[in-house]
Formats: sequence, C-alpha cells, structure tokens
Amino acid sequence: MKNFLPPEKLALSLVAWGEEKSRRTSLELLVLGFLAGAYIGFAAHLATIVGTGDFSWIGLKKFFIGSVFSVGLMLVIIPGSELWTGNTMMTAAFLGKKISFAQMMRNWFWVYLGNLAGSIFLAWMIVSQSGIMDGVFGGTALQIASAKISHEVAGHSHNWAYFIRAVGCNWLVCLAVLQAMAAKDIGGKVLGIFFPIMAFVAAGFEHVVANMYFIPAGIFAKKLQGAQMASGLEPALLEQLNWSSMWQSNLLAVTLGNFVGGGLFVGATYWWLYVRKNNLLH
Repeated sequence: MKNFLPPEKLALSLVAWGEEKSRRTSLELLVLGFLAGAYIGFAAHLATIVGTGDFSWIGLKKFFIGSVFSVGLMLVIIPGSELWTGNTMMTAAFLGKKISFAQMMRNWFWVYLGNLAGSIFLAWMIVSQSGIMDGVFGGTALQIASAKISHEVAGHSHNWAYFIRAVGCNWLVCLAVLQAMAAKDIGGKVLGIFFPIMAFVAAGFEHVVANMYFIPAGIFAKKLQGAQMASGLEPALLEQLNWSSMWQSNLLAVTLGNFVGGGLFVGATYWWLYVRKNNLLH
C-alpha cells in the first residue's frame, strides 16, 4: 500500500479540496485567513532574524532563510488555516464545475483580507510592542521592506520583475501544498512542504502574504531610531517606504503573479492533465 497519493488521485483530491473550502462561511474564512497571515508572519519574522548578519557564502545564507521560512506553511497546513496563495488552486474545482466563480471569488476575498489583517497585526505586535526590533533586527526588516518596493532591476520594470518572481514563488508553494496533500503522515507532509518552500525563498521569489508582513514590519520599524541607524538606508529610501508604495510597487504585481503561478500553472494544469478526462466521461 502506497503511503502517498499518486498524481491522478491527488488531482481529484484537489477538486474535492476546493469544493470543501467553498462551503466555509465568510466569518470562518476571515478568521482562518487571519491565522494563516499570522503563521506566515511568524516565519517571515524568523527569516528576518536568521538573515541578520554576515555570511561568507550568500547561497548558504539564503538556504538557511528558506529553511526556517518553511515553518510558516507547516503551521498553515497541519493545524489548519486558510492561505490565499494555496487557495488559488481552487481553479481546479471551478474548472471541474464543482464550485461557481462567485464561490471561488468569495473565498479568495475573505481569505486575502484575513491574511492581510493577520500579517499586519503580527508585524505591529512584534515590531512596535516587543522591543526586539529596535536595533540590528529592525535594520534588517527595513532593508528587506525597502528592497521590495524600490529595488531597481536592470532591463525590466520593478513591477514586471516582481510579477515574474511571484509566478515562480506560487508555482513552488502550490506544489508544496500538493505534496503535503499527497502525504498520509505528518513526517511526509513536513518533507513535502520543506523543500519547495526552501527553494522559493532561496531562489529570491516573491510571496504576497509574506510581503504583507515584511513591508508593514519595515513601515513600523521606520519609527524606531535604532532600526533606522542599523539599516544604513538613506532618508529618501525610507520616505519611499509607506502604505501606498506597498500596494503600487509590490502587492498588486505579486498578487497577480502568485495567481498565475498557483491558479494556472498548478491548479488549472493538473485539472487539465488528470481531471478533465474524468469530467468528459461523466
């Protein structure tokens, strides 16, 4: 007996998974989304701490940051919550005619809103209330947030580059969710999550819910003198970091890229490969 689901059964499970998610009430989606935003925020904070300081080999630093970030999706999937990036795969249930477009959009709206609220709440709690970030860790938070809204990319616009990075990110994140679904025990789920999540972070890709924590953390850290000094950022870059630029120079482009990576490259593709024929036979 196999201790994991083969691709054909996994794709059919993905349709049932999307159908089940469509049945949750709006309040449940909001609360579960809040939890997932906080869980990803915990992982983002941990990545900020681990990423502070010098590494002689930058690839090793990225590996460690990606490794600790995988904790976030483990918390989302094993205890259970609702993460918008994973829920983009509900396209499989929609294409399989098990849920309506309105049901899918209702889920996405409340989960995205909950993720945003949970992420910002955790950023406020850790940065503004804990005292942990008024120094080198806050400096790292400022550097991360500033880069996400003002990083200049040679040959491409900032938003296009971050859209592409977001496609790669959620392609891997959703494969991590699929691998966790395929595994039938906790150990298998942990391994299924760890490697794709480590890969997307180490590769430098962009996750919208992670950025819902990283950028507000930087905005809150702007008020901390120790964090400002430790960041070494010029006043002009600090001024660019605000709630408006968070959306205009990151979250909108990254949201669209994450949808393409998860909703089309994983959800729709696996529906086409394994579920479509089943639909035609019935």
